[in-house]
Parts: sequence; structure tokens; C-alpha cells
Amino acid sequence: MTAGGGTATSDVTVVVTAVRDGIMQGRFAPGQRLPEADLVSLYDASRGAVRAALAQLENEGIVERERNRGARVRPISLEEAVEITEARAVVEGLCAAKAAVRATDADRKRLRELGAELTETVANADVPAYSRVNQLVHRTVRDISGHETAGRLLDRLRTQSVRYHYTIALLPGRPAVGLQEHLHVIETVCAGDPDIAEQTMRAHLLSVVEALEQLDANLHQW
Repeated sequence: MTAGGGTATSDVTVVVTAVRDGIMQGRFAPGQRLPEADLVSLYDASRGAVRAALAQLENEGIVERERNRGARVRPISLEEAVEITEARAVVEGLCAAKAAVRATDADRKRLRELGAELTETVANADVPAYSRVNQLVHRTVRDISGHETAGRLLDRLRTQSVRYHYTIALLPGRPAVGLQEHLHVIETVCAGDPDIAEQTMRAHLLSVVEALEQLDANLHQW
């Protein structure tokens, strides 16, 4: 808490980041309640910081709050997940273009190491590890780009739709397809051509849209 009884911005940021990460990593499920008292205890934060964090997450569309019922993780429909991924294609395409220009030798080395890790997860049929490294590739490209506004937008978008992106990784053959797309993204960023890198990232995420639509078709068969 600040000296005047207000809430320190850093405390709010800690809680916001922790809840986002909890959703991304599956600790908080869609529709799960987020009682203030539990978050205060879990993150050693003040009640004011927790309330401010939940208000921010509500503004981002990640959490919803109901009178007398508190906050919960906002469920996302499959149709909304498609729209989110389409938006990500544009924003992450921009990040890939920027990253292609700004990448250092160390950045390129890191991306190729992640490509090797992703290859290993597919070879081992390890879907949880595949999803984790998949996210790391996207985050690394974003970080290399240095585009802070795009980064903030992507924090919201990826958190909202993460459940569906894990689900499509369970589709037969999807990890192998995703692997080749990620390796192509990595190599185009490393090659330093911003236009090709942007096109490759957009194509990858539009392929994810196609997989989401396939998932929707599969659900309607039941």
C-alpha cells in the first residue's frame, strides 16, 4: 500500500500478471470464481490491489464481475476465439516484421533453440510441452520486436483464447503442422526480411483460425 492508503501500481501489476499467467497455464479455468480473499492470500497483496487488478482484468475482457457474486474468469465462445485469432494475425504479423529488422545474433540463436525444443515436443507427442514452447516462440518474437503497444494488446488476446489453442493442439496431426509453421516463422524472422516475416506469421495464425473452424465443425457433429 502507498503512504496515502492508496494501492501501489506495482502491486496491481503483480496480481494482474499472476492471474493472466494462471489462466494461460490452466490453473484458472473458464468460469472459475476468483474470490478476493483467495487472491489476497495467494499473492500476498492488499485487498485494494486485488480489487484494482480485477477491475483492470475486467476492462481487458479476461474477467467478469457480478454484483454480490464476485469475479470469475470470463468464458470465451469458439466464435470469439476465431475473431481474437484473426486480430492476433494482424498484430503478431507486425511484431514479426519488427523482429526481423531488430533481431540480434543472440535473438536468432534463441529462436532457433526454441525451434529445436518445439521439434522435440512433437517427436515425443508431448502436447502440454508443445503448447508451452509454442507460446514461448510467439512471446519471444513479440519481445524482440520491442513493440510495447502490440505487446499489451497480445497479453489480452492470448489470455482470452488460450483454452482453445490448447484444444486444437489435440487435433490429429495438428502439432506437426504447427511445428512446420513455427519453424518457418523462426527462419523468416532470422532471415531479416520484414515483409516475408509478417506474411509468414499471418499465414500461421490464419491456419490456426482454420483449425478452430475445424474444431467447431467437429463439435457440431456430436
